[in-house]
Amino acid sequence: MKKPLIGVTCNYDFRDEVGRVNGQGAIGQDWNFVAADYIRSLEWAGALPVVIPQFDDAANAVDFLKRLDGLLVSGGNDVDPQRYNQPVRDCGRLIPVRDEQDILLVKAAMTRKIPMLGICRGLQIMAVAMGGDLYQDVQKEAEKGLHELTMFPRNAVSHFVLFPEDSPLRSIFDAEEIGVNSLHHQAVHRLPANGKEAAVSPDGVIEAAVFSGGHSFFLGVQWHPEMMYDSEQQAKLFSAFVSACRKE
Repeated sequence: MKKPLIGVTCNYDFRDEVGRVNGQGAIGQDWNFVAADYIRSLEWAGALPVVIPQFDDAANAVDFLKRLDGLLVSGGNDVDPQRYNQPVRDCGRLIPVRDEQDILLVKAAMTRKIPMLGICRGLQIMAVAMGGDLYQDVQKEAEKGLHELTMFPRNAVSHFVLFPEDSPLRSIFDAEEIGVNSLHHQAVHRLPANGKEAAVSPDGVIEAAVFSGGHSFFLGVQWHPEMMYDSEQQAKLFSAFVSACRKE
């Protein structure tokens, strides 16, 4: 059986110390990079992952998409609030060029009905690309619990998420709730008109959403399933995604 080719968006940083910290690169170099967890999870699920670089011309990313069977939008820096018509208040580091390219990719994947999985920032950028908005800091703005639970190992359960009765995640995980990690301080505040909650945390934060108008597998999750590398349960999400990419 042919393995689907799945593109993984990468982080971009113009600070040369990103590479120089381990003795690579030169003064003034910028960097494209992605965590190996994403690549490993897709490979184990039967796909051929390929990194989508940060292009100087973001339109080239859309041409790249034409060659792919699926798209995974990875986590990373905060989304610029100007993308959803808010002033910057409680953000961490912002990389506007990545926002631009990721939004173009999401819209193109929707139009071309390419299967898509968004993870953490990936869910957020999906919502923003289609007209939703975010909490810049979910604890400060929504008075929710702490969701940036970095005191746990990356593969450890730090809270649970609940699946509504009509959520496709119920069938993917064969469960009404699952334990997840949590490494975010931004979160979806308002979903776009074509978005629907697919998971929620006990304190009411949107933890997953599905979006209509594109491929039947067009969803994002707020947690990091790729970091839970030793979880057979979390592997089901990647298996379902790769399976959807094979059908096209």
